Amino acid sequence: MTYFEGFIVPVPEANKAAYQEHATRFAPLVANVGVRRMVESWDSDVPEGKVTDFRKAVDARPDEKIVFSWFEYPDRAARDAANEKFMSDPAMEEMGKDMPFDGKRMIMGGFDSIVEEGTAGGSYTDGFVVPVPEGKRDAYRELASKMAKVFRQHGAARVIEAIADDVNHGKVTDFYRAVKAEDGETVVFSFIEWPDKATRDEAWKAIMADESLKPEGQMPFAGQRMFWGGFDKILDSAQQQAAASQGSPITA
Repeated sequence: MTYFEGFIVPVPEANKAAYQEHATRFAPLVANVGVRRMVESWDSDVPEGKVTDFRKAVDARPDEKIVFSWFEYPDRAARDAANEKFMSDPAMEEMGKDMPFDGKRMIMGGFDSIVEEGTAGGSYTDGFVVPVPEGKRDAYRELASKMAKVFRQHGAARVIEAIADDVNHGKVTDFYRAVKAEDGETVVFSFIEWPDKATRDEAWKAIMADESLKPEGQMPFAGQRMFWGGFDKILDSAQQQAAASQGSPITA
């Protein structure tokens, strides 16, 4: 199963173009150290939550937007090897000196996939961060697998559920604080790739109206502390590579 490095990044709205340019220059470097795919998605439909949300997760300021991002690897070993190369690559160090965002408030961690349905692609992403009791991992996986098939039936290109494997506690922000994780809870980093926002919006309308999908009994996660949002893709290294191989112009 695929291994993911997940990121949530606060970026000044005025720096969107600079962030996209920075990510575009960064993508070939990460590919050289072993990242199979890099995706960057920009704040599009990110609601404010009463308890948790993407903005609270990174202490976002009023002038900042959220980026939901991930790297893909074939496994944990490939990810660890890549991180070692990151630390010793002078080009990476140079890129780190000119970041158009506050790296101290970015959160990141390694996640092992537990559900993978569909094929990567599309221009729109729904991102989720979910607190899950350790004792309910199997129940969560079963529910997530069921819902992944539902999303696919309604047009989703790909559904991923990945559970915390190498997620540290940070000094300022981290995934555990983001969902106010309690003792005995782990964190799931999840996303749905859609062909476009219109498909996503219609799918959610249909799913929310489907009485057969209403939950019965206690859910295997803390729903009041999970959060989600919609994001426009601004970079997908796999799509860029495909376009380049075909001689097509590369667009966001």
